[in-house]
Amino acid sequence: MTIATLHTWHELVRTRNAKGLAALLADDVAFHSPVVHTPQVGKAVTQHYLSAAFRVFFDESFRYVRELTGPNDAVLEFQVTIDGIAVNGVDMLKWNDEGQITEFKVMVRPLKAINLIHQKMAAMLQANP
Repeated sequence: MTIATLHTWHELVRTRNAKGLAALLADDVAFHSPVVHTPQVGKAVTQHYLSAAFRVFFDESFRYVRELTGPNDAVLEFQVTIDGIAVNGVDMLKWNDEGQITEFKVMVRPLKAINLIHQKMAAMLQANP
């Protein structure tokens, strides 16, 4: 399932197709944000966060620069420039035997980038409740 899950994820990112998340996320998926203290659990809330992230992160400067994979997980290092600030981070994904993502964790650096992302994500989530 590694190839199918990652292929689908990369295709959603490439096409900026947040609607495709519904089929890719497990019902009990847990989303770990770099700025929210507790995991956000459930397909609806995870889809909401990731849909906002699609609008904040995925522009023409976004690219994955490294990928480490296992049978049911992957770490994808990314780079993007947002408002002139270079952002470096990782998306950590785990999926079940059906290929649905069960855990999605995002880590970001540097601090200036975290603060910017916090502001942009908060605005996006409030604008699209």
